Amino acid sequence: MTTTKAAADALTRLAREEGGRLLALLADRAGSVDVAEECLQEAYARAATAWSEEIPANPAAWVYTVARNVAVDRARREAARRRRAVAHAPLIEAEAGAGADEDPRPIEELAHVGDEQLRLMLLCCHPALARDAQVALTLRLVGGLTTAEIAAAYLVPEATIAQRLVRAKRKIRDARIPLIIPADLSERAETLATVLGLVFNEGYLAHTADAGGLTRSALADQAIRLTATAADALPNEPELGGLLALQLFHRSREAARVDRNGVLVPLGRQDRTLWDRVRIAQGSMALSVALAQRRMGPWQVQALIAAEHTHDATDWERIVRLYDLLLTMTPGPVVALNRAVAVAEARGPSEGLAEVERIEGLAKYHLFHAARAHLLERLGDTTEALAAWRVAAALTTNHSEAAFAASHIDRLASRVRDDGPGASGPGF
Repeated sequence: MTTTKAAADALTRLAREEGGRLLALLADRAGSVDVAEECLQEAYARAATAWSEEIPANPAAWVYTVARNVAVDRARREAARRRRAVAHAPLIEAEAGAGADEDPRPIEELAHVGDEQLRLMLLCCHPALARDAQVALTLRLVGGLTTAEIAAAYLVPEATIAQRLVRAKRKIRDARIPLIIPADLSERAETLATVLGLVFNEGYLAHTADAGGLTRSALADQAIRLTATAADALPNEPELGGLLALQLFHRSREAARVDRNGVLVPLGRQDRTLWDRVRIAQGSMALSVALAQRRMGPWQVQALIAAEHTHDATDWERIVRLYDLLLTMTPGPVVALNRAVAVAEARGPSEGLAEVERIEGLAKYHLFHAARAHLLERLGDTTEALAAWRVAAALTTNHSEAAFAASHIDRLASRVRDDGPGASGPGF
């Protein structure tokens, strides 16, 4: 006998970690994402009751077998009612008369899932769907997140995400978009990398006070798992490997990014002994494999920049050159801002601030004002630095970043009152 909570925890963990794989396999067998999702939900519901008695030794195989049998029963009923073959589930229908309830093959199928999960990811990133729908669908169907969790991650009402998912699935169904690997993989892989990058970014730096901290660790780790799956399945797409390396480098700093009070610790002040060396090694390996294909893209360049920070001494001039390269690939004000910060580290705050002041379009971006504040303070302009920190604090929605900005405001406000000299300090 297990407790209801233990059963619920096991089921939640299964849905999060294995849900995408189960759905992909079922969808491939049933020929329909909608049918597969309905059968999987019914299997989860049955598990919630059955597992309070005993959690099976192989929960994923248990759920898959039940869901598959639900699909078989549906096919049987449909066939009897319509007196014809069920067009949307040819394989399952064929097995329906073969005693599938006692068939041990479901467990074998689950153990040997192939490119079904990749096909599901590519379906979610179909160009016919809007970017918001691609992200939501990937998280729901592949990532196993609930509608409420997706809504919380993206600061929108749950009803909005629900409608977005319904519209996306209806579009797939009405347009008869197939669950296949397209002939032109490069374009779809690029979209997939962008979607997985967006998912990771939200996990790495939560854009909501409700997150309660700097990161949504589960969301970031989910993005890493999905990216690793995609990179393994598409070894000839080096940008997926570059993205995976970038994610692993960033996540390696998790233990050093906030202090004991949950306040952000900027990169330059982090205790590097707390960085996860295993993740750094995994990131280095993924990046090496990607670079070996000699098809450089923006994710690989960003990974090279992140890798530079893992060295004992950062080569800021090299980082500036990498940002120059990144600007040619993906020009934009945020990349220009990051380059300006690197210029300040390599060549001094005056040159860096001049670069920052030339950037347009970031008036509502809190990191723009934080960078200005940091450089102004380094140049001794305490009053202007204080004003810039106040703007940055007003624009950030993350609790840890807000606390960090508040600490600078308090310190500089006290200094202005005392009319004392300025002092240096890093920004976000």
